[in-house]
Amino acid sequence: MPRPPRPDLPGIPQHVIQRGNDRQACFFSDDDRQTYLTLLREAAARHDCAVHAYVLMTNHVHLLVSPTAARGVARMMQTLGRGYVGHINARYRRTGTLWEGRYKSCLVDADDYLLTCYRYIELNPVRAGMVERPEAYRWSSHACNAHGAHDAIVRPHAGYLALCASEAARQVAYRSLFAEALTPARIADIRAYVQQQKALGGVQFRAQVEGMLERCMTVRPAHRPSVTRSPIHNGL
Repeated sequence: MPRPPRPDLPGIPQHVIQRGNDRQACFFSDDDRQTYLTLLREAAARHDCAVHAYVLMTNHVHLLVSPTAARGVARMMQTLGRGYVGHINARYRRTGTLWEGRYKSCLVDADDYLLTCYRYIELNPVRAGMVERPEAYRWSSHACNAHGAHDAIVRPHAGYLALCASEAARQVAYRSLFAEALTPARIADIRAYVQQQKALGGVQFRAQVEGMLERCMTVRPAHRPSVTRSPIHNGL
């Protein structure tokens, strides 16, 4: 049975995750990370996608992206993947796959979850124990979004711009969002919706997306099938 296409709609942000094959490294040096960011900027411009937030971890990447056209993110990721895998294979004289299958993505409700996804992405190095604060990690969008550092990749979402009218006040407001860690429930929601490639947001948002895509966009609850024990096994 063919897999359903990823939810990829114009104007709706997507949280994208791509992992290294078998959870192995996909970046081996800072030069690799810089090459990836250059290719990301070029692919996003080519396919008219706005990258709002990103982080490059050792064995995976997170992106928050809004496409202008349907399938824009898919095209961007295809262009990016081809260019980066070609770079890695040529530089390290390797063959075979670098990525673990297809990338995962979910649609994000800009009203309810957009800034939560910003935080989730930029806090990855903190949760991984690599740094104590997100600004200490070089390979993310946090320096741009929180401190105004120039980053040719980042294009702010309207939800980010709505934090405050002035740039300086906006950065202060954005930094204040990081004063508290995300709750385990929020983290679990984000991970589940990306893994199952659904629509992360409120009831009205999911209903709107389901109407457009004509399929369920709510995650399936995780559960184990019940086990019926025989009288011999349960001692009855």
